[in-house]
Amino acid sequence: MMLRIESIGYKLNQRDLIKDVSLSAKSGEVITILGANGAGKSTLLSMISGERKPSSGRIMIDGKEISSFSRKELAVKRAVLQQHNPISIGFSAWEVVMMGRYGRFRNQPGKVDRIAVEESIAICGIDDFADRSMLTLSGGEQQRVHLARTLAQIWDCDDALLLLDEPINNMDMQYQHQTMAIAKAFAKKGFIVIMVLHDVNLAAQYSSRIIMMKDGRKWWDGSPAEVLTPQHMFTAFSVHALTHTDLSSLKTIVVPKEIILEASTFNSNFLKTGESESGSEKLIEMHVNKNLLFNKQLKKLTYKS
Repeated sequence: MMLRIESIGYKLNQRDLIKDVSLSAKSGEVITILGANGAGKSTLLSMISGERKPSSGRIMIDGKEISSFSRKELAVKRAVLQQHNPISIGFSAWEVVMMGRYGRFRNQPGKVDRIAVEESIAICGIDDFADRSMLTLSGGEQQRVHLARTLAQIWDCDDALLLLDEPINNMDMQYQHQTMAIAKAFAKKGFIVIMVLHDVNLAAQYSSRIIMMKDGRKWWDGSPAEVLTPQHMFTAFSVHALTHTDLSSLKTIVVPKEIILEASTFNSNFLKTGESESGSEKLIEMHVNKNLLFNKQLKKLTYKS
């Protein structure tokens, strides 16, 4: 399978949310899109999925524009786990996972559909509550059900495009790593996996490639070691961080520096007894100026490197 994206853009109310993004991906890759809130990560993923139509440029799967696929054709070419999956009706977890197979049968699910659902339920660890109503499940449990639904959709495909928008939301550590391992296992079988994450260390540990976005543009694209540098971390997230390579795994590790604040610098309620209001204003002004100077020095370091 091959995915090709050529100079796509997306406008909403005359505002550019995505600007001139190009990339290609092939079978076996695990690509994670990183960036601060509002960088355009989910918007980009929704265009790759076919949910949103680009305002400019084009997206092709195996040489065919995604807009030319029928819904049935697209269902066997790509599966999407959305960032938000609201459920207001008390479907059981099993019924929700079976929804992933709806495009594969007409009236009743067949043997293959049931196997796909059962195995998806097992690998996502939801066996114990498969018969329970979704309305009784925790946020992390619901997320695992929706992941199982997404996997069931492409369970019997030889290759496909697996798109995951913040797939580990609300999950505990065990299932965060389990989810990432599942994504990597599908890639090893020839799938293309593209996901949006906020956890840079999980991205570094499980991804073959990272795309860093800022202001709707693709700023960096490469291996975790190439993209996750202190300068790039500050430019993208305004966070000063150290990065190093773990010698036992050869994985990149990002360690953000601690931010230390005194409550009295931003909340006048915590001023010491006898301190005047003008003293409070002066204290806040000094703190703001100090932060501005610190950020200015870090930006100089970024541009210099």
